[in-house]
Amino acid sequence: MAARAREDGGPGLGRGPRGCEHYDRGCLLKAPCCDKLYTCRLCHDSNEDHQLDRFTVKEVQCINCEKIQHAQQTCEECSTLFGEYYCSICHLFDKDKKQYHCENCGICRIGPKEDFFHCLKCNLCLAVSLQGKHKCIENVSRQNCPICLEDIHTSRVVAHVLPCGHLLHRGYRCPLCMHSAVDMRRYWKHLDEEVAQTPMPSEYQNMTVDILCNDCNGRSTVQFHILGMKCTICESYNTTQAGKQRVSLDQQ
Repeated sequence: MAARAREDGGPGLGRGPRGCEHYDRGCLLKAPCCDKLYTCRLCHDSNEDHQLDRFTVKEVQCINCEKIQHAQQTCEECSTLFGEYYCSICHLFDKDKKQYHCENCGICRIGPKEDFFHCLKCNLCLAVSLQGKHKCIENVSRQNCPICLEDIHTSRVVAHVLPCGHLLHRGYRCPLCMHSAVDMRRYWKHLDEEVAQTPMPSEYQNMTVDILCNDCNGRSTVQFHILGMKCTICESYNTTQAGKQRVSLDQQ
């Protein structure tokens, strides 16, 4: 399903006279926590044993004239442009990526703004194509990705909105509710062919098992197969065994 808006930040113009690997900017941030100068909060956090609170930054240093001054978009001494985009709340300087500051998220997102809306229940910005078409989970982004454990709300990596409503950076099945994360119908059809071409040994051919489907939550009794057991309700192979294997009495 379509992704949510990611926090601004990502591959910049590379290391060089302007900026860092994360942002293209013409100034350094003066970290109020340690009084050190860093190009961005990410560079600071990777070199220090503490994190830089972006909202507490008050001063910056121009990379050209090296004057330390109040955080602003243009150098008051030599008129160097610190960033095509500047947010006075997040103290974010970068090239123009159609960023916007979302008051409800509390941080800047990569836009354009008109392509996203803020879902008040999920409490994050989502693509407008998901408006009225997604399953809401309260404060869903205020948690870590269950796969990579990175904070989802402030992550610079795009998170995908799964049909179950959870957010995930990558993966084919939600580890929280076990629902399929993507449309798996083509894979299920391929698995149908594999099962048909792989007969079970005679001692297993009449064995059945109770299964629980992780996609539709339905229960059914199906023939046991080592490659997978197919839900008789929604035809998904995303199932788990819910009972003991048994052999039909008339075949024993």
